[in-house]
Amino acid sequence: MKVTVVGDLLLDVDINGTATRLSPDAPVPVVDVGGVRRRAGGAGLVATLLMRDGHDVTLVTAVSDDDGAAHLRRALSGMELLTGAPLAPTPTKTRVRIGSHPVVRFDEGCAPAPTPDCTGDMRAAIDSAEVIVVADYGRGITFNEDIRDALTTAARRIPVVWDPHPSGSQPVSGVSVVTPNLAEARALAKAAGLEPVVDPGAGTAQAGTRLLEHWNSRAVLVTKGEAGAVLVEATGPATDIPAPRTSVADPCGAGDRLAGSLAAYLGLGVALPEAASRAVADASAFLAEGGAASLAVDAGAVEPGPADAVEPGPGAAGPHADAGAVVELFGNQPSRPDGVQLAAEVRAQGGTVIATGGCFDLLHAGHARTLAAARAMGDCLIVCLNSDQSVRRLKGPHRPIVSMEDRAELLLALSCVDAVVVFDEDTPEDCLEFIRPDIWVKGGDYQPDELPEARLLATWGGQCVTVPFHPARSTSGLAEALAKVG
Repeated sequence: MKVTVVGDLLLDVDINGTATRLSPDAPVPVVDVGGVRRRAGGAGLVATLLMRDGHDVTLVTAVSDDDGAAHLRRALSGMELLTGAPLAPTPTKTRVRIGSHPVVRFDEGCAPAPTPDCTGDMRAAIDSAEVIVVADYGRGITFNEDIRDALTTAARRIPVVWDPHPSGSQPVSGVSVVTPNLAEARALAKAAGLEPVVDPGAGTAQAGTRLLEHWNSRAVLVTKGEAGAVLVEATGPATDIPAPRTSVADPCGAGDRLAGSLAAYLGLGVALPEAASRAVADASAFLAEGGAASLAVDAGAVEPGPADAVEPGPGAAGPHADAGAVVELFGNQPSRPDGVQLAAEVRAQGGTVIATGGCFDLLHAGHARTLAAARAMGDCLIVCLNSDQSVRRLKGPHRPIVSMEDRAELLLALSCVDAVVVFDEDTPEDCLEFIRPDIWVKGGDYQPDELPEARLLATWGGQCVTVPFHPARSTSGLAEALAKVG
């Protein structure tokens, strides 16, 4: 999908270390620095996450010509970067962390900045986008009248998600969704003169409703951290969207993950309430995996070169991308939503999404028959694959025989398999929550309603199906035979 991100760039610096003693000069911890890492923040984080999701991303922004800008260009290598004239220093936010816990943040160059120029290429990127995310961090890009005019026109034909900022500009009329957090919603309402109609004691839905009317947007999604979000649309009652329970040390980047995911789902044709629910889940998963701090890219020289390109992390588009599917990791592993995207695309076209799962340690004819039978039931087949850690817990310390990467590659080589999703838990329930298949297929002699996944599938109208089991062909049998030969 061709996504244009419009917004302000920040440079985020993470200083990570340990603290085991107090300073003799003052009662403050002494941090032994273990590493310094830099990453693109603000609109750069939104663009980075969308690019990791496999989208064709163009970033419309302003970049200075200082050292911080050099770090940003390095972090953003691999995407199209269209910039206005450098009118202010690179805003830099430096966080000091002890373990995973932030203890202090230093801001440099964050004073108000003049409005940057808009080039013809920047305008063309907005005009040609299939979906747009506006990441406003109050640095001036959204005040440019040419950009605002282009965004107003784009909002009439494609999804535009606007992540606002109290120091930023008002969203243009007609955008699909505006995504303030609750504190921002109250601050924006106050700035717009909506108080005392909206005051600190007002409900989230009321604040969203007033802002929706003020902005003339199609919807407002007010996020509430671990409490989830409230979706307010122009018609109908407000919708509460709970967030999955997760342990979060640092919420940095949650709003960026949510805005990008929401725009991508809307671009795939997912209905707004469902898209919002999935985006909230994506933001929670992102934080559970370490959040923005997990994306830091460098600590050394800033001159970019071929060797400095950002390496794809687990789940990033890599060796399997040309097969139309990418390995995904869930649970406590990094994740990317390609399998989710595939399922959403198929559903948007009225198709049927099929999923099956297992260890697939030694791929054999029984597996091939089950997979082919499953694929014949619908329009795509997504295989949920146990990670190496998961297999080890289920099968013992000597398994798996074949690594996760090789098992995924073998499965992807089969014409009946459209995507592989690797999960780290003992059961695929969390993985299925992300994919939401119409049909879950397993081999066996039991009744479909006896499958442990049946109740979960029923919550979204899915069903479980079994196909014949082939007892003469099994991984255990092959493993025993190989052991005897060895």
